[in-house]
Amino acid sequence: MKDLTPKTGLDIFEKNWPRQLKGARAGLLVHPASVNRRLEHAVDCFLKSNKIKLKTLFGPQHGIRGETQDNMVEWKGFKDKKTGLPVYSLYSRTRKPGPSMLTDIDVMIIDMQDVGSRYYTFIWTMELCMQACHESGKSVVILDRPNPLGGSLIEGPVLDTAYASFVGQRPLPVRHGMTTGEIGSYMKNEFYPSLDFHVVPLQGWERKMWFSETGLPWIMPSPNMPTLDTAAVYPGMCLLEGTNLSEGRGTTRPFEIFGAPFIEPDILVKELGTFKLPGVVFRPMFFQPTFQKHAGRLCGGAQIHVVNRNTFKPFKTGAAIITAIHGLYPKKFKWNRPPYEYETEKMPIDILAGTDRLRKDIEADKSLDRMEEWWKAQCLEFQKKKRKKYLIYE
Repeated sequence: MKDLTPKTGLDIFEKNWPRQLKGARAGLLVHPASVNRRLEHAVDCFLKSNKIKLKTLFGPQHGIRGETQDNMVEWKGFKDKKTGLPVYSLYSRTRKPGPSMLTDIDVMIIDMQDVGSRYYTFIWTMELCMQACHESGKSVVILDRPNPLGGSLIEGPVLDTAYASFVGQRPLPVRHGMTTGEIGSYMKNEFYPSLDFHVVPLQGWERKMWFSETGLPWIMPSPNMPTLDTAAVYPGMCLLEGTNLSEGRGTTRPFEIFGAPFIEPDILVKELGTFKLPGVVFRPMFFQPTFQKHAGRLCGGAQIHVVNRNTFKPFKTGAAIITAIHGLYPKKFKWNRPPYEYETEKMPIDILAGTDRLRKDIEADKSLDRMEEWWKAQCLEFQKKKRKKYLIYE
């Protein structure tokens, strides 16, 4: 009987490793969630394997071990005590591997759990590695992993390249509904056609599956992504990073809890009720962040409770929260100024949304449903012209 249990690329790489790369010298880009079903880390798996010779390790934002708790904290490379291998930071003075980092390798292996949102920087670290390998004549192998939010639903603006940044380098909707392997295939074919590129695909994964349906262990891919519930709201709630509102960093439920010292919770929740958002209930609450925005101050706000994840619209919900607070507290609500994620000129909210249209619509008091019309149209066009071609799993 065929085993239908979903398996990641890491689980099955021994059987599915590209033949022409057997014995190649390899670099491995990983983070804490780069584990197989038995919770063995990719570094240990490849050290035991005879498929490649592991020479170097690379780590993205938050570090190879998830060392940096807060957002936008750089880390330095080091020599790994356990393996003796050099570890290169791709979230420091450079986010793209330099030629000297690639000297000792023939192939870059990428195994990182993404969370299904364009802002999450791991897919852009992946693209910069593809770019560097393309320029240096190196191969790339992506060990694919599930999109935790499933692969069916897409939502939010498609990035306008005038607003490209490290939270969005290429046109993608905010909630993209693709796996890292599928995004890699899109990048390769659209931007790096001569790159020697391979995907070790998932086995047994279906597009409708949420991460909780895979039986795979949830490991925090970054310190403020503790649960699947966090990932579910993140495509909308990360927008709050572009404002003076706390997105719940410094609490035990980041991105699910939000607010500010000037907010009266019951008034906010009543206002949010007027939007009739699907699949979600807001619970009024107070909280006190231990770090980041408003650290140590009592904030009023709410917690998001997703009651139907298949009808819930995270981006629309995030836009509704900002719209409501902008309307209720026009003198106290503020858009944050740059710098943000290595962008020093454009507004943080604009590079997150991938356009200035969202900010301008909120400032002009446009209705939320009118706003949703334009990003829905963008998603439809992107699906027809680009996304559809690169889906690996039907």
